[in-house]
Amino acid sequence: MTEHLLSVRDLRVSYQVGRNFVHAVDGASFDIPKGSITGLVGESGCGKTTVARALTRVIAENATISGGQILFDGKDLAKIPEREMNALRWRDIAFVPQSAMNSLDPVYTVEYQLGEVLRRRGGMNRAQARKRSEELFDMVGIDPGRLSDYPHQFSGGMRQRVAIALALALDPKLIIADEPVTALDVIVQRQILDQLKELQTRLGVSVILVTHDISVVAYICDRTVVMYAGKVAESGTMQSALTAPSHPYTMGLRNAFPDLQGAASGVLTPIEGAPPNLANPPAGCRFRPRCPFALDACGTEPPVVDVAPGHPVLCHRARESASLRIEAAKTETWMARA
Repeated sequence: MTEHLLSVRDLRVSYQVGRNFVHAVDGASFDIPKGSITGLVGESGCGKTTVARALTRVIAENATISGGQILFDGKDLAKIPEREMNALRWRDIAFVPQSAMNSLDPVYTVEYQLGEVLRRRGGMNRAQARKRSEELFDMVGIDPGRLSDYPHQFSGGMRQRVAIALALALDPKLIIADEPVTALDVIVQRQILDQLKELQTRLGVSVILVTHDISVVAYICDRTVVMYAGKVAESGTMQSALTAPSHPYTMGLRNAFPDLQGAASGVLTPIEGAPPNLANPPAGCRFRPRCPFALDACGTEPPVVDVAPGHPVLCHRARESASLRIEAAKTETWMARA
């Protein structure tokens, strides 16, 4: 049996907008096995970043974790006191932001910023912090001689490596990386992803990689969690969830993205339309207005169907996925829906 470091159960996160509440995450459930890289994937606005920030309880002032559990190492992070949660941040759970330049202070050297984490949170003295900083720079492929540089003196890819070094500073059990390569060119993207995979393998840390790009997930991840309109549409291993997807949305995502490794063959087919407004989501399956396989039954809430061990799918037609995949591979299937 796979041992899970993190288990999310029926997580709900709501934003107050005026007198109304928008349920940005509405009943999400998934597991993160120890020592794995799990991709949290979906279109912009699907709730994936809200989930990632809810795991550390660093959410917007108008947001509330309104239900569910976040079970981490035997503790429910949704309910423990803030003081206890604060002790876990950076030590046990670290965060790599999308824009490293925005997370690094431009008026301090990188060594000072690393040292501050290592001394204040890690209890190290100045000499120990310097030694650990050099180890971290070696680890992420940066010359330790550049510790005295300021953030603006690094390229975008190197700043992202610095952000990864900061996340690794106190040997966390879990790293959450929110779109860590989105702002980088494809060559640097691959370098950063390879670096992240190598570090994860060497250190045994678990990683949640938040991205809108399913090709990035296919390249680096062991597992995937596919989100749509605040719900988990499908989750499982890469082999089961991406190679043989069982939710029409995941099938559509596969058609819409190129292969990161450069395969030039094949036609990219977009999913027509846009995700629903979560202030007023459609009844039943939220993907129904865009789904080429929708039935009348899809107007009711879909069940969670386990199509294989550890592979739950939120779809009325999950048991028909083998035949639906054949039709989903055809461009005309999606164009007819438009």
